[in-house]
Amino acid sequence: MLISVSSEKLSKLNAFTTKTLVSANINVDAIRSSLEAKQTTEERKFRSNLKNGYGVASPLHKLRLFDESNSENDVRVTLYRDSASWCPYCQKVWMTLEQKRIPYRIEKVNMRCYGDKPASFLRLQPSGNIPVAIIDGVTYNQSNDIMYALEEKFPDNNPLVPKDPDVRMHAQSLLRLERQIFSAWMYWLTSRDTSDGRMRQNFIATLIEVEDALTSTSGGFFLGNQVSIVDMMFAPFLERMCASLLYFKGFQIRVGNGETTNFPGINRWFDAMEELEAYQLTKSDYYTHCWDLPPQLGGCVPEEGSKPFQDSINGVNGSWDLPLSPDNNGLEPDWSFAGDECAAKREAVERVSANLEAIASFASRGAGKSGRSYGAPLADPNAISNDSIHPFVEAALMIVMNKLLAGTEAESVASDKAMSELVSAWKIEGGNEVVDKVAISLAYLRQRVGVPRDMKLPAARQLRAHLNWAIAKCS
Repeated sequence: MLISVSSEKLSKLNAFTTKTLVSANINVDAIRSSLEAKQTTEERKFRSNLKNGYGVASPLHKLRLFDESNSENDVRVTLYRDSASWCPYCQKVWMTLEQKRIPYRIEKVNMRCYGDKPASFLRLQPSGNIPVAIIDGVTYNQSNDIMYALEEKFPDNNPLVPKDPDVRMHAQSLLRLERQIFSAWMYWLTSRDTSDGRMRQNFIATLIEVEDALTSTSGGFFLGNQVSIVDMMFAPFLERMCASLLYFKGFQIRVGNGETTNFPGINRWFDAMEELEAYQLTKSDYYTHCWDLPPQLGGCVPEEGSKPFQDSINGVNGSWDLPLSPDNNGLEPDWSFAGDECAAKREAVERVSANLEAIASFASRGAGKSGRSYGAPLADPNAISNDSIHPFVEAALMIVMNKLLAGTEAESVASDKAMSELVSAWKIEGGNEVVDKVAISLAYLRQRVGVPRDMKLPAARQLRAHLNWAIAKCS
């Protein structure tokens, strides 16, 4: 049963939990009704759009038709990408499909460090590498090949490869620079620097070349005012450089709006990219990157002075507590394109309420048993949930959602009161064990909120912080 509390006491606890929630009018139907009343028209259509392949792009889409001008008969592409939305090579193909508005289907496959790959995929791709795309019945199993095939097969869909020979030649030189900055980043990130800082200096010298390439253009992108395949190639890795070098090396590239920087061209380029729905869809946060990169790369090497940045990104120094500081205290720019704080809270509630029972069961793994380990520390696909604690975790999550939706101080206080009453009762009947296991379960979930897989960064920040609020109530 994974808990020492007797069945009789658990039954009493369940009854009191239900009574407290009823008294506070907290239930999933009331939460969904309150959410719907606050949502925009587009937000209310989110689930139906997912099913039909329409609307604003989401990692939850399995079919992308974009709008009603396309039908499933128009789908000529199937993309096999990673289930956790971690893979940079998948990201650039995914962005290309979205930017070119090519209808496509999605099949999700685990990365090796996250779980096993299905036999059906291994028959298609014996190496197991992703991404893979099937275009007009032909299989392509390398990301760059897929991108150029999409350009060839869909030449009229927002072309990304320049036609002018001189511009095309310039694009090729920039793509060589992309490989150079990638190599310099990898070398420094996965190694301990020499005493003379040679790896750091080599990376900075190459980064300055990227900066110069961007400041020499009249627009925000590498080739000027129009996004191109060069931007699609650079984006996944520049994004990961900003996260990983701050976390492991204490080196900051991306800054908040109005902050001074040695790399204004790169920051201006990120601003331009964040105007693209294709990039907004696939963009991750620093926390997700800094936990998903080490298992993919075989490890990243932290350097002296990086721990304060790690603490802020991991939320262990109060950066995940309410009230949240803008731009995570200047380390990671807020996503202004994602809407205001209320929109972030609505998104968090929508994602949790749409799948509450499964999410509570997932969280209850924290108080259950671990399964077979994989390379990624936060991957635990074969863990066993603690069913005894599940009802209490679900109740805590409903109160968290209620607090997220609170529009007045009185509504927020009501959530505080309900959580305090539950914790008090759990302690009286079940001792510290029940409360501790609920807190452990909420922390397990908090650590595994993935961006963009589960939600955008502003929503993830709100959910993580409100889970922290509930955890603090338990203590």
